[in-house]
Formats: sequence, structure tokens, C-alpha cells
Amino acid sequence: MLHTSGLCKKYGATAALVDVNLALSAGEVLGFLGPNGAGKTTMLRVLMGSLRPTDGRAVVLGHDPWVDASALHADVGYLPGDLRMPLRFTGREVFELYGRLRGSTAVSHGNALVERLDVRVDVPIRAMSKGNRQKLGIVQAFMHRPRLLLLDEPTSGLDPLAQETFDELLRELVSDGTTVLLSSHVLAEVDRVADRVAMLRRGRLVAVERLEDLRRAAPHRVRARFRDGRPVEALRRIAGVRDVQERTGGVAFTATAGCLDAVVKALAAATLTDISIEPADLEDLFLSYYQGAGT
Repeated sequence: MLHTSGLCKKYGATAALVDVNLALSAGEVLGFLGPNGAGKTTMLRVLMGSLRPTDGRAVVLGHDPWVDASALHADVGYLPGDLRMPLRFTGREVFELYGRLRGSTAVSHGNALVERLDVRVDVPIRAMSKGNRQKLGIVQAFMHRPRLLLLDEPTSGLDPLAQETFDELLRELVSDGTTVLLSSHVLAEVDRVADRVAMLRRGRLVAVERLEDLRRAAPHRVRARFRDGRPVEALRRIAGVRDVQERTGGVAFTATAGCLDAVVKALAAATLTDISIEPADLEDLFLSYYQGAGT
């Protein structure tokens, strides 16, 4: 559905994307993670044909985005991070404009989306809240049931109820075979919907992994309290145990899943009064790739 090879984009001497190699399969949801300025938005603009790559190649739905942008856009739903619409138009006028561009089927589906997202379409864009504009942007991206969705911070400005509806709509499209590249720095959003994550740092991919594989390799947070005995040195000798910190009456550390058996055996040498083992969440995984990176 989408692949890039050696993709680079420079703005003068500044490299926004460096040798990015990425591929998405049909029906997959890929979370595209990175802090502000990492290159996420630049990547989406290159894939949409809005920017020409400095080097390398992108193929989206069989098209070169820069050469065949108009053919590509018929099958892509795009929600930019800096969504802009004509301020003097009402929401309904904007919706009808997109409907004429997308066709009658899109209009019918778009009306249903307007209802589900509770979009106020009777007011001018200039008078809309950030959340209402965002919901209208989601409608225009989803209304033609695209084969590919490119979403840049899609839930920005949405209230929790609208976020839940967005997740439902996204799952429905994916179940019908739509492929999704979702760029975000909201880790909980990606954790809810993604199959894999790609982490971008200073324009370079530092990881492309399935979430379940990342979690399997990620450190668990372990806290233990003892009545007597303190197996601190034994814990420090276990491969996979890090950051052992002695606490009053206990100890705290991180441990990968592969060493938990050895950890439990070491802890059993003392008289335990309490123990907690918490699996890493996506924020832990993300931060582990960015520690000391200065981004």
C-alpha cells in the first residue's frame, strides 16, 4: 500500500528526513511517533505529493506522489495537522464542496459521519471551535471510504466523547481494509489503535516494531518490600535488571520480561511483604528510545 526507500528531505542545510525506509500492508494501522520537529509532518506531505523529496523514493498505492498526486488523492483520506478551510464558508458549504469533489456516495456517508461526530455545520468556519473544525476535517478525510488514511494529529482539540467516536470510525474503516498511517505525539492515542509503531528522531527512523513485540522486550517496573533480607546484590547480577534503587524497607528496579523468573527467585530469598510488577506502557517504550537524545 505504501513504501519508501532511502527517502530524504532537506530544507536548505536542514535535514528533515534522512534515509527513511518504511512499508505498510493493507489493513494495517501504523502509529508514526516522534516529538515536535522530528519530521512526521514532512513525511506526510511528501507522501501526499505536497513536497518533493530531496532523495530516495516513495510509492503510495502504486503512484509516485510527486508525479501522480491527482490520481493518488482519489483513494487517500488526508487530515493535515494544520487543517485550513475557507473561513467565510459555513461547515455545510465546506462539507458540500468536499462532497462534490468526492461523489454522491461520499456525500451520503459524510452525512452519517456528521451525525455520529455531532458536527455543527450551520455556522461559519471562523465561528467554529477548534474541536468542531477538527471533526469536520475527520469527516472530509473519511467520507469517501479511502483505501489509505494519512492522519496528522487527528484527535487534536477533540473532547473525550468525540475521541471515542473517532476510534470507532477508524476501526470500522480498518475492518473494511483501509490502511492507516497515524502521526501523533499523543502516545495513548496510538496505543489504542495501532498494530505497529514507527519512531522518528531527528528525521531518522529509530524503530519500526509491532507493539506486542516492543512490550515483550520492554522493561517492567518492579517494586518489592521485605520484612527481612534484602537481595539487592543478587538482583544487580541478573542480566536484564537495571536501575536498582534501595528504598526504606524495600527496593525498586526495572526488568525485562525474559528475566522475571530469575527476579522472582532472587526476591524469594527474602521475606516479602509486598510486590508489584507493572508492564511498560507506550510512554515508557517511547522514552526509552529518546533518553539522552536531546529532542
